[in-house]
Amino acid sequence: MSTLAYALFTTPLGTCGISWNAQALTGVYLPERDQASLLARMARRSPELTEGPPPPFVQEAITAITALLEGHPPEPHDLTHLPLDMAGVPPFHQRVYELARSIPPGETLTYGEVAQRLGEPGAARAVGQALGANPFAPVVPCHRVLGAQTGTGGFSAHGGLQTKLKMLEIEGARFGGPGLFD
Repeated sequence: MSTLAYALFTTPLGTCGISWNAQALTGVYLPERDQASLLARMARRSPELTEGPPPPFVQEAITAITALLEGHPPEPHDLTHLPLDMAGVPPFHQRVYELARSIPPGETLTYGEVAQRLGEPGAARAVGQALGANPFAPVVPCHRVLGAQTGTGGFSAHGGLQTKLKMLEIEGARFGGPGLFD
């Protein structure tokens, strides 16, 4: 399905973007270095984008995403209730995204653990590639998937690992001790 419109909204991380069609979100975009870069990234995914007023389900998504990034998890305490249009998303990526959406705020898995849970042992690198192409961050919380060796892994959003760690810190993530950052 094609995208009907987009909106920009302010979060503690900066200006985010969201696009939608009549039934679902077609993209969610974390901040870029500036608004022009954000709009350019959005246009690469959906060249027909036009700005428009968010319908109620999109306004609900904006409210929930903003609350999550403020450290006030929405009810329910995740974003799995938000509808996503997966048209054009490869089947393996869809499986990775659905599993990632099941990771609650403040919890993490490694790329290898995601691969294992998908029944694809040895596919950790493919999981990382799928998450690197995620068009729905943070609704698909790719920041909650970490590298086994480095403890962080990569992150394709502007700010890279610093943004990933900031999002995990906001969520109160715990990893190998009292807290990820203790």
